[in-house]
This record gives sequence, C-alpha cells and structure tokens, in this order.
Amino acid sequence: MDTRRVVVTAEAQKVVDMLKKEHGDLVFNQSGGCCDGTAPMCYEKGDFYVPSRNVKLGEICGCEFFIDKDQFEYFRHSQIIIDVREEKAAFGNSFSIEIDHGYQFITRSRIFSDEEYKELQKLEA
Repeated sequence: MDTRRVVVTAEAQKVVDMLKKEHGDLVFNQSGGCCDGTAPMCYEKGDFYVPSRNVKLGEICGCEFFIDKDQFEYFRHSQIIIDVREEKAAFGNSFSIEIDHGYQFITRSRIFSDEEYKELQKLEA
C-alpha cells in the first residue's frame, strides 16, 4: 500500500531526472495561485526560499516537496500525484524550470481510502 502524501508518475520522473542532471539539487513547491496558478513549481534548490508557512509534504525523486499549510489542510486526506505534460507554447511563461524544456508539471490528486489514511496516521505519529 502506497500511503505517501506525494508521488510522481513515471513520465514526470523522467523530466525530474533530466532537470537534476542539468541543474543539480531541486526543490518543489505547490503553488497556491498568484502568477503561476496552482501548478507544482520546480526550482534549483539554492534559488528557492521555503516560506515559514510551508510544510514539507514529502519527497519526489529525492527532491523535497513543500506546500502552504492552508493548502495542506485542504489536501490532508489526499495523495498528490505530480505528473507532466508537454507544453511547447508556454516557453518562458513560468518560474518553474521545466517550462523552458517544453514541459509543465501538473498536480493530480486522489482521496486516500479509510485504510490508507489510518496507515498514514500511524506512519506520521
């Protein structure tokens, strides 16, 4: 049973691996709106200051993944799934580093089953 709060699809993992080879250590932050909508944002680790309001949701591909604590409350019962799509038209139209390679990370989610949520609570205790 996979009760991690954040996971990544195989396609998104390929893009993360490509970005890590080019940029080194990365960090993700689930955007809460503003300029980039609600997309997961990927930065070089040294280029992103983690706001004190944010909580570490987990890791994907060895990269820390953060989310605003209010958003976390909204997603508390959900697993966040990071996926990717080709987005050639958005070149340079995002702060997230994958966009210049013609990709955009996207967030999908699913509600944990009661059994998964109980297991998750045990793991986090």
